[in-house]
Formats: sequence, structure tokens, C-alpha cells
Amino acid sequence: MDQSLLDYLVENEPAFRKARLPALYSDFQTQRTLNPDGYQANVSAWRRALAHIVRSGRAPAGRASAPDLFVLHSDEQLLRALESKQYGRPLALGAVVREALAAKDLIPLREFLDAKESIYRRPWSVWNLAAWTMKQLGVADMLKSDSLPPGQFVVVANVEEAGKAFAERGAAAQAAPGRFERTFSKTHFYRTFNDQLVEGRQLSETDMEVLLRFLSRDKGAILYDGTTVKIRAPGADEPAEITDEDASVAQLRELLASLTHQTALLGRRIEQLAAQAKQAVAKNNRLAALAALRSKKLAETTLERRFATVHQLEEVAARIEQAADNVQLVRVMAASAEALRSLHARAGGVERVEEVVDRLREQMAAADEVGCILAESAGSVVVDEAEVDDELAALEGEERRKAEEAERARREAELARQAEETRKKLEEVEGKEAGKEESAEKDVQAAEDMMSRMSLKEAPAGQLA
Repeated sequence: MDQSLLDYLVENEPAFRKARLPALYSDFQTQRTLNPDGYQANVSAWRRALAHIVRSGRAPAGRASAPDLFVLHSDEQLLRALESKQYGRPLALGAVVREALAAKDLIPLREFLDAKESIYRRPWSVWNLAAWTMKQLGVADMLKSDSLPPGQFVVVANVEEAGKAFAERGAAAQAAPGRFERTFSKTHFYRTFNDQLVEGRQLSETDMEVLLRFLSRDKGAILYDGTTVKIRAPGADEPAEITDEDASVAQLRELLASLTHQTALLGRRIEQLAAQAKQAVAKNNRLAALAALRSKKLAETTLERRFATVHQLEEVAARIEQAADNVQLVRVMAASAEALRSLHARAGGVERVEEVVDRLREQMAAADEVGCILAESAGSVVVDEAEVDDELAALEGEERRKAEEAERARREAELARQAEETRKKLEEVEGKEAGKEESAEKDVQAAEDMMSRMSLKEAPAGQLA
């Protein structure tokens, strides 16, 4: 690896500023009592850094062939990888690892895998209480060595982050109604999710085993028995353990996935052989063309058989799904029948219902009889018809009087309106006549003026004659 771990941490961890490196690489264990805040800040910085370099795949893998993203290999290789020419080795790294182990941020790998109870359970015992008291008093640190604790430790923060990623990626499988889409063999589950949970990285087999234990035991998101994985469906009424049917479905899915992959490879192989045959014919290489065509024919025959097998397995899978649906349907029908039986029992059966209905009919008949009696008693009251007729006649006369007064008022208003219209028309006519007389007077005056002017002009001419 070209870039050292320290350079990587300086670039990617905010706490690993160059100004803080001397303090982080020093033996800061003495600050535990003298400067508790500084001690905790250094420990927290190193714990985040260890989780980061493990998750990035840059931590030494020990004897493992591939880097583990969830497991820290604490040994001499880790110290050498963190060693710096300027600052040397981190002298307090052993204290950091022990603090993380005490806080359950790091858990020994074997202990994590073999644990029956959740890692989040914190039982308080006499020994745990004594250890906590000694730690608070600083006695426990004096009894421990400064060396780095060797071993393989699960980084809980990294596993939790992968668990969140699985919850997002596995949402589609969780929503699937049938068991087929939610059941995997361990191998099939690994091939499906190993490159989807940590960005840009693939999980090792150890990582996958750690994750499966975590998801099943600590999160309850899956069921896992070491060979078969079943994603739990929220609210589904299913057994709380892997059944023989689940194991069969997982094997069937793995076989289907394998055959589907083989058909894809055979399809590409057939295309390559066809291209080789064409190239051989173009080069007049008859033997190479025949060999390519024979291989192509064999691959096509194999592909045809693979497709037939896939079709058969898909039919089997469909029948399994149908049978599972039938089981669920029968379970629902049985529950519904039990619910109906309980409701009928609460109702008291047919005889009790008939008894209740008969009593209801009796009470309704009694109510009708009471109503009839009350109606008969109300009908015995004597009413004076003459007074009623007189009152009606008075009311009718009052209504006629009101109608006559309204009609009279309407007629008076109509006459007033007509008189007003007539007055306006007369005024218009008088105005027009006055205008005509004025115009006639103006015309007469104009004619007189014209005659006068003509007579004045003719007078001098007569005198000359």
C-alpha cells in the first residue's frame, strides 16, 4: 500500500490534525487522572480511527487472504502499519483497545460469534460492579500491561453501519409477500449482498458471518441457522425458526441462481464461437471454422438443457409458492372460523337469539297497544264546529281585506304612473310647438331684412333715370 496508514488518517480523520499527532502518539495513559478530558478525547480519536481504517480495508488482515471490514486484527502488524518515522509507534494504543473492549465497542471475534444473548444486553453482576469500581479508581489500569492486546476483535460500529445499509437494501425483500424471495442459502445471500453494504468494498466471509449473527441475534431482522437465511417480513405470522421447507427453498433458489448464471455464460460463449467461425471462414481456415461451429453446437445443446432445467425449477418454485399460499389461506380461514365461533358463543347461539327476538316483538306489540289506547283517549274530546267555522270565516275575511287594500294601492300607483307619463308627453309637445313659432318669427324677420336691403339698393337707380 503506497500511502501509509498515518497519512490516510491525517487526510480523512478530523481529529488527526498534524498539531495533535505528538499527543496521539505519546503515552497519554498518565492523563487518565491528571487530565481526564484530554485522555478521553485521545481515546475517542483513536477508536474512531481504528474503525475507519478497518472499514476502508486498509488495516492489516493478519493471515486472512482478504481484508476484513468488521474485524480488527490487533497484533504486531497493526503497530508496524501505524508506525511513523517522525512520531514512532502509538504508545497508548494498547490502552485504547482495552478501553474499547471494556465499553463493548470492540468484542473478541469468537465471543461475538458464540454469544447466545444480544451484545446490547449489559447484565450487572458482582464481578462487573467490582471491575467498574476498580476502573473508576484507576486500580484496574495499574494491574494491566501497556502492550497491545492481541486477537481479532469485532468493530461494533462498522457492523451497525452495515446493518443499517442492509435494512435499506433489503426493504424490497422484506416487502415480498411470499417466502421464496426472502429465503437464501448462506452462499446465495453472500453473493447477493457482499458488495452492497459497504460502499466500494466487498465483505469477507468472516464479515458476512459476523453480519448474519448480528442481524439475527441482535436486530431480529433475519432468521439464520448457519446455512439458511430468511429475511423476516414485518407483521408476518411465521415460525420463529428456520424450517425444513425454508432450507429446501434456499437450496432451490441457489440452484436457480447458479443455472441462470450458467445460461448467461453459455449465451456469451455461443456468441464468441459464432464470431470465431466467421473470422475463420473469412481467412479460409476451414478446420478452425468447423471446430468453432462444433463447439457452438455443443454449447447450444447445453444451453437448451439448462433452459429446460431452469423452466422445471421455476415451475417447482411456483408450486411451492402456491402451496405456501394455501397453507396461509387455511390458517386465515381457521382463525376466521375461530373468531366466528367466539362471536356466536358471545351471542348465545340460535335459541338465545330467537328468545331475544321474541321478547323484542312482545315489547313492540305492547308499545303499539299503548299507542292505540292513547289515540282513542285523545279522540274523545268534543270540539264546537260552529266556533271553528266562525274563526275560519274571520280569518278568510281578514285575508280578503288585505288583498283588496293591496289591489287598490296597486291601481292608485298605476294611475299615478300613467298621469306622470302623460304630463311628460305634453311638456315635450309644448316644447316642440314653441320651437316652431320661434323659428317662424326668425324667418319673417329675415325676409323683412332682405326686402329692406333690396329697396335701399334700388333707390339711387330711379333717381338717375
